[in-house]
Amino acid sequence: MQYQIIENTQIAPDVFLLDLVGETSMIKAPGQFCQIAIPGFFLRRPISICDWDADGMTLIYKAVGRGTDALARMEAGDTLDILNGLGNGYDLSECGKKPLVIGGGVGIPPLYHLTKALTDQGVIPTVILGFNKKDEIFFLDEFSFLGVPVILTTADGSAGKKGFVTDALPEDFDYAFACGPLPMLRAVAQRCPRGQLSFEERMACGFGACMGCTHETKSGPKRICKDGPVLKTEEVIW
Repeated sequence: MQYQIIENTQIAPDVFLLDLVGETSMIKAPGQFCQIAIPGFFLRRPISICDWDADGMTLIYKAVGRGTDALARMEAGDTLDILNGLGNGYDLSECGKKPLVIGGGVGIPPLYHLTKALTDQGVIPTVILGFNKKDEIFFLDEFSFLGVPVILTTADGSAGKKGFVTDALPEDFDYAFACGPLPMLRAVAQRCPRGQLSFEERMACGFGACMGCTHETKSGPKRICKDGPVLKTEEVIW
């Protein structure tokens, strides 16, 4: 399906915000992702969906290789071929009464619409955002504007609380939604045994055919692209 670029703007070092106009009816839950065909590259690139409405969607991605570098050079008016609404997102019915929303780096974007959805159903989560340093911070104001408590952490202490997201956990919570690098997810799972984790994995096909993005669970290996990217914390084997 074709999408037109409205904006492709750098918002932090190597991090870009991509606004697109196009069909979004296939997106059913926060935490789902899309697969972007970048001109000149054979494999599509998986990007989590930050936000969407009836007219289009917002993606936030990090330029970490030749493909995403090429994507970062595309301009307003250019079009992209995208497979949308892929994977299984977060299940809001199991959010508890005092949930946490925990994100690290470019794992933060899909948590934005999740936070909006939680507040829309009357649940106010505490949001914890983790970065390496002050210069890498993005979307802090956007989360704050949702009217939820936001805790900022940086590994070097240059902004917010010094340390990792797990160093900022409040005492009173009953559920945790998280997205970020694998070491962060493992640390969150050790401290928050009830919740949902969104995994970042390299993907080829994006819909379960190649079996290249599996993760071990108590019910056997699961494909992050098809069975995830969101898995229940209690089912994951580390």
